[in-house]
Amino acid sequence: MGKTNSNVFVALLRGVNVGGNNMISMSALKKSFEALGFSDVVTYINSGNIIFKSKEADARKLESKIEKMLLKEYQLDSRVVLRSLSEMEKIVESLPENWTPDRDWRYNVIFLRHTIDSEDILRELEIKRDIEEVVYCPGALFWSAQISELTRGNMLKLSRRKIYLDMTVRNQNTTKKLYDLMKKA
Repeated sequence: MGKTNSNVFVALLRGVNVGGNNMISMSALKKSFEALGFSDVVTYINSGNIIFKSKEADARKLESKIEKMLLKEYQLDSRVVLRSLSEMEKIVESLPENWTPDRDWRYNVIFLRHTIDSEDILRELEIKRDIEEVVYCPGALFWSAQISELTRGNMLKLSRRKIYLDMTVRNQNTTKKLYDLMKKA
């Protein structure tokens, strides 16, 4: 496959098809992304993960373009988190080594929008270190907790805070799968 002037991205949409809210067909979303001029559009699972290629390299311009389309076509007023292939590679390669398949633990990648993407975010979070661990990596937070202690952890309470509007969560397996799909694009 020859090198093209296209950039590979994943758009992570917030709050799509969660708990029966913001129900959007992935096939309709694929068509909407193609109508924006993106190519090789692929969706993954039913929760707003769209991989695509774009001649545009500026992630902020792309986020804005996608957000406007979501509002116009789906009445979804939601912020989009975009990651390039190289950004996803760094995130996946930085996943904690102790994140092994374990039914007793939950491992989540919290993708951060550029507006809050800083190690300083750790100071804002009230982490209960005895039951959850949060590590910063450029573009994301790695959050792990014992499933038996999830309801006691403070990261679940994050959804009640304004800062939560600038992040979106995917589990470790989804994050790795998205990266694999991006590499194939």
